Parts: sequence; C-alpha cells; structure tokens
Amino acid sequence: MSLEKFKIIYFLLAVILLNSSCTNEKVNNVVKIGHVAPLTGNEAHLGKDNEAAFKLAIKDLNSQKIVINGQELVFKGISEDDAADPKQGASAAQKLIDLEVIGVIGHLNSGTTVPASIMYNRASIPQISPSATLPKYTRQGFKYAFRVVANDVQLGGSLGTYSYEVLNGKTAAIIDDRSAYGAGVATEFKSSFINSGGKIISTQYTNNKATDFFAILTAIKAKKPDLIFFGGMDAVAGPMLRQIKQLKISSKLIGGDGICTGKLPLLAGDSIGKNLVFCATAGGQQSQKFVDSNKKFLSRFESETGNPVVLYAPYVYDATMILAEAIRITNSLDPLVFAEKIKSLRYEGVTGPISFDEFGDVKEPTLTIFTFDGQEKKVVEIIKS
Repeated sequence: MSLEKFKIIYFLLAVILLNSSCTNEKVNNVVKIGHVAPLTGNEAHLGKDNEAAFKLAIKDLNSQKIVINGQELVFKGISEDDAADPKQGASAAQKLIDLEVIGVIGHLNSGTTVPASIMYNRASIPQISPSATLPKYTRQGFKYAFRVVANDVQLGGSLGTYSYEVLNGKTAAIIDDRSAYGAGVATEFKSSFINSGGKIISTQYTNNKATDFFAILTAIKAKKPDLIFFGGMDAVAGPMLRQIKQLKISSKLIGGDGICTGKLPLLAGDSIGKNLVFCATAGGQQSQKFVDSNKKFLSRFESETGNPVVLYAPYVYDATMILAEAIRITNSLDPLVFAEKIKSLRYEGVTGPISFDEFGDVKEPTLTIFTFDGQEKKVVEIIKS
C-alpha cells in the first residue's frame, strides 16, 4: 500500500471515529422521561391534563440548562396512552422500557399503575405516579416506586371520618365501580366510617363505563341514607348526579379525588346543586408561600395550555421536577444512583413540600375537602390525613 493511500484511509477512519464520538455525545446528553395516562376513552380529559403538565415541566427543565458531567442536558418527554386499560398500560410500559427512558411519570389510574410497576421494577426504571392511590403500588417491595398523592387508606379513611364527624352522616350507602381505585377508596371509606360510629346500610356496584344507575339508586333511595359514597371517577359521577336528582334523592354525594375535578359540574349540569357534593384531593397548601406558588402555577398552566387544570396536573409537574432534581443533585444519569436520592429528597413543589417515607409514599399528606356551588368548586377545609 502506498503512503498516499495509507494517509487517505487513516484520514477517513479519523473522520468516522470523530463523527461517532460526536454522535454518542449528542445521544448521551438527551434525557428521555416517559409519561403514561389515558389520552383516549372516557378519562381522556384527565390524561390530557396530565400530559399538558408533563410537557410544561419538560419545557421548564430545558430552559434551566442543567449540566451534568460537563454536558448540557436536553430533556425529551415521551408520552404514551394507556386508555385506563391495564393491558394497554402494559404495552405502553414496554414501549418506554424499549426506548430506554430513565424514569416514568405515571400511570394515572391505580389499575394501570400497579401492573406496569412490576415491569419498570424489572427494568430498574424509577416510577413516580402523580395520582395512583392503591396502597399495593408502594407495598410490593420495589425500591424505586413513588407517589406524590395520598393513598386510599389516607384518602378514603379521612373521608370516612370527616363524613361522620363533620358532615354528621350517621348512615351511608356505597357505590363501588369495581376498578382498583374505586374499590380501594370505597373499602377504606367503609372501614373508617364504621369505626367512627357510622352504619353502612347499602352497598351497590357499577363499572367505570356505566351510564344507567336507576336500578341501584332506586335500591339506595329505599334505605334513605344520609350520604352516598361513590368510589369512582367524574365521568361516571356526572351522569349519576343527574339521575340522583331525577329520583329526588336528598342524600349528599361523597367521593375521592376521582370525582373532585373542575369538569364534574359540566358533566352533572345543574344536578350538582349547592353543598350537595363533597370530595377530597391529596395536597393542600397550608402556608401562604405554597398557596401563592400553587395559584401562580394554575394561572400559568391555563395561560400556556388554553385550559384550566382539571385535577392532577400540578402533581405531574412536581413529579417530573423531582426526577430532574435528583439527577441534578447526584450529577448522574444512572437511574440506580439518582433514584436513591429521590428517597431522601425534600422538594418544595407547586403542590407543597414533598418527601417520601420508606415505602415511597408521600410523608404527612394533607387533604383538601371541596364542595360545589353550581359551577364553582370551593375549598371547605384542609386537613391532615
């Protein structure tokens, strides 16, 4: 081989190696974070609310120009639709695993979050749910499964006590939609309500796609309960309230965070009444600092997305920021390294201060009790769960 040919080959190899190095460097500074929620189906309004907050968080992270090991990170959000269906949720989880995301924000529903968490655990991918409340999620022994909202024990239990002690309900009927969330929160409400001194006089079942409740509501009407507790989501609670009014049932309707949305009045119409519906969401800003922070976020969210927050968006935003904060503090993109930091992190988010216990549940969660006055959703009280 001539010297001239050798130089040409050497030059071409050098160019290839340089391009490969540049490509790897470019790939290595791209941080892929996954998000999963129902973007289709009757809970799509909740999922799209979450997705919008996720995109807003990704935008903010890129504007912060976080540098790790001398490289400015580029955050890439990858959003998947699980349609609130466990099988589709598993497919979405596998897709994110195959795409090598370093963390997942989601899923929205307990029924999709729990089976997906098994897959993320096997892949050593940290998961932070902004809304799943089923206690089982953080009781599986997984090291890197977290949630930023109260669980069913805290949510349903607090509602049971509040319904008896504050709303003066002595008897209650329960409607359970048989979903993981609905059944879980209804079970905890029942236990707490009975322990407080109340009596459950009727238990009825429906599903999360039902629209006709006349049969079960007629059975409940005959028992004349002070309260009706519904374990389910707003898409079902809205039509149910319309039929409660048609049947002239005077019982108050109580529910968890699943019905505690800004869209419930639209779904229920004038059937929502005044102080007839009470519900609770995880979180509650007890200091002026966090009240102001939350108001600022709500205003900005509506301004940038064109829609008001439906329910879980602030928790999605905080969950995404927590993941990035752990990366920044540890100066590492290794999930096994920064996920350890999440365990001990105390983060001041738009929903309030967030830290986690040994299971991955949020410590000392507060709950906000709401009621509705027509189309207006009003804070009644902030309580410690």
